[in-house]
Amino acid sequence: MLKVWLIAHTPTPEKIVAAAAKQCYSNSTSEKLLSGMTEEAARDFVHMLSEIGHESPIEHASFTFAIEGVSRSLLAQITRHRIASFSVQSQRYVKIDNFEYVTPPEIADDEKALRKYESIMKTLSESYSELSDLLYDKHIKALCGDGEPTKEQKKKAQKQAIEDARYVLPNACETKMVMTMNARSLQNFFRIRCCGRAQWEIRELAWQMLALCREAAPSLFARSGPSCLHGPCSEGKMSCGEAAKMRERSEKIG
Repeated sequence: MLKVWLIAHTPTPEKIVAAAAKQCYSNSTSEKLLSGMTEEAARDFVHMLSEIGHESPIEHASFTFAIEGVSRSLLAQITRHRIASFSVQSQRYVKIDNFEYVTPPEIADDEKALRKYESIMKTLSESYSELSDLLYDKHIKALCGDGEPTKEQKKKAQKQAIEDARYVLPNACETKMVMTMNARSLQNFFRIRCCGRAQWEIRELAWQMLALCREAAPSLFARSGPSCLHGPCSEGKMSCGEAAKMRERSEKIG
């Protein structure tokens, strides 16, 4: 099951953004700009930046998330957002016995499809374990012949085995990661991934992340989300046609 936490962020992010923006037009020091910045002034200044489209100052605020229970399919999508830092559970170093997996809602809602899906996942899990064991035996023999393997040799054989066995693991296989983005990259992420045309899993993650960001920095992320929240849909003819539903969800998270 998808879980996401905001585990760290720039302290007083809105003050930092406002002070950074003011520095562009001031001869004062950063220290004075920050010390003289009230929360209300920071909020008003951040709103003004949003209205005039001055986005570069918001890059000074960063947010770090712990994400669990998502698929490797989602991983392939989220890492396309290149202005971010990722630390992802490795299938090369972590043996994934009886792996957890993500089930798409359309499959979960169809009893016949769900049975087939679960059968495939079970087969792949068993195949992964069998292949890991076969490769482990092969590497142990190559490392120590008929002698008693050492702890280091066992560790090395295990790593070599799962490095190749992981090729049978599916996109559905669950993974976990820590991800850091600056606020400007997050604005872009929310615009693309909260959209009704985004894939269901990353869309759900994006909305949960947006809720956490609005709680931490409400002014900074007040207008974040798909383009249809505050204007026409950027997808044009490809629009999902559910702008009202997107606005309703945005209002629910504040």
